[in-house]
Amino acid sequence: MEAEKKYCATTSVGTNPLALNGMVTTPHHLATQAGLAILRKGGNAVDAAIASAAVLAVVYPQMCTPGGDSFWLISQGRSGEVKALNASGRAGKKASIDFYRAQGLNKIPPHGWLAANTVPGAVSGWDEAHRFSREVLGSKISWRELLDDAIAYAQEGCPVSTSLARWTSIDTDPGDIEYRCLQRFPEFARIFLKEGRPLRTGDILRQPDLARTLSLLADHGAREFYEGRIAKAIADDMERHGGLLSLEDFARHHADWQEPLSVEYRGLRAYNCPPNSQGMASLEILNILNRFDVKSLGEGSADYYHVIIEATKEAFLDRDAYLTDPDFADIPLDRLLSEAHGRLQASRIDMAQASGPKALLEPKGDTIWLGTTDKDGNCVSLIQSIFHDFGSAIIPGGTGVLLQNRGSYFSLDPAHVNCLMPGKRTFHTLTPAMLFKDGRPWLIYGSMGGEGQPQTQAALVTRIVDFGMTPQEAVSAPRWLYGRSWGAPSNDVKMEGRVPSSVTEELTKRGHPVTIVDDYIDIMGHAGAILLHENGVMQGATDPRSDGLAAGW
Repeated sequence: MEAEKKYCATTSVGTNPLALNGMVTTPHHLATQAGLAILRKGGNAVDAAIASAAVLAVVYPQMCTPGGDSFWLISQGRSGEVKALNASGRAGKKASIDFYRAQGLNKIPPHGWLAANTVPGAVSGWDEAHRFSREVLGSKISWRELLDDAIAYAQEGCPVSTSLARWTSIDTDPGDIEYRCLQRFPEFARIFLKEGRPLRTGDILRQPDLARTLSLLADHGAREFYEGRIAKAIADDMERHGGLLSLEDFARHHADWQEPLSVEYRGLRAYNCPPNSQGMASLEILNILNRFDVKSLGEGSADYYHVIIEATKEAFLDRDAYLTDPDFADIPLDRLLSEAHGRLQASRIDMAQASGPKALLEPKGDTIWLGTTDKDGNCVSLIQSIFHDFGSAIIPGGTGVLLQNRGSYFSLDPAHVNCLMPGKRTFHTLTPAMLFKDGRPWLIYGSMGGEGQPQTQAALVTRIVDFGMTPQEAVSAPRWLYGRSWGAPSNDVKMEGRVPSSVTEELTKRGHPVTIVDDYIDIMGHAGAILLHENGVMQGATDPRSDGLAAGW
């Protein structure tokens, strides 16, 4: 590492950027640059995360918008204190099982006004994080400065990225009414179609309505989104179209600071968010893998993939049995994350045979992960999401705010642990992660990708900790996905074509239903990581499957 001390500025995709003063990694290069600019102005990692998240909410609307939710992990300075921030929204007071049943529905539709039944929490997360930055970390960066770049990209336009073009094309398929064909919603078509066709890479996307909304936020603060003109515009649109969110629902919303969950892994401490986040599943996988000598299996071997897939199945059994809003149910987290439970789960894994079929995994969802660090040791791991690609596809007129469909994941079965109830938060796939070494932040990491998030996190941790890969090597290495991120429910194991045929054939022999997919396909998620070396050097990584950038100074 002595040679690395000379690096004080670098920006790169795929080449392990190194820096001393701060690092930002996001799935879109404009968002990374916005965060880096805040760091250069004297802002901290929390400030940089807010600025990056706001830009992503403009330039990556297929993945996140101000109409979505977010979960944060924040490590404060070199003290190593970790805080979790839950900025997910609750179901409206009119959102009930009886309401949907009266409409003749057996499940909540994935799109339309009835899919947008939870208050968007992302803006409240920006607000709480900004307050923390000012009051606890002593930042001098103003709220408006954090939104300036996002406003500019909304007003003046931004080039359409490869990912945005791809998902606009997919989601305007007229032959798939249930999950696609979003052009049937007029505001969506007006903004995301160009001369009647899907957006193409290099088109310029301008969102003046969203620019006005963000300007109102910049001038009047986040409560404008929950009690002011923005909230009223959304609530009025809901009322006109038979939706379920009211002005009262918005006014009652608040984000919450929480204690993070953690488990030990190879002498390190892994942190994640508590329920209603699926962070418990990510940690259970590591807790199970801690009972195996993963290094001896060989990275990229059939044994390596097999044991993580089987650990994932074990973790998902618990997740699907217990995960919901903890205000509405008791979740035995101490038992589920205990060493004894991890040993029991590990004992059920047969290295020669895949376990039997489980309940089909539902498609979920669309997300961004970003990470930031600064020279004072503050670190942020943040996930922001609208659930499915383009969320509910509903954009209340004049606001430019694309609303999430996260509440469509509620069950309409009153006996289900994640059943819909007014005021309830739903099961969330969002799981920002950190790994600590000797009580200090060591690895900031995460990924988008629904079911893939816990699996990709396990891939990053094992590849960096057990096999000594650099962050970029770990992020770029071949990945797999048990279950789905998008589309119809399934339980197959998708593997990138770079995985050797000898490995996939062996996995098939063991009973895994393997499907080969394209290399670097983004259904594997857009991952990222920042590794903090003992000498102060920060080492970033971004995913070649995204439009991202890791940059430091």
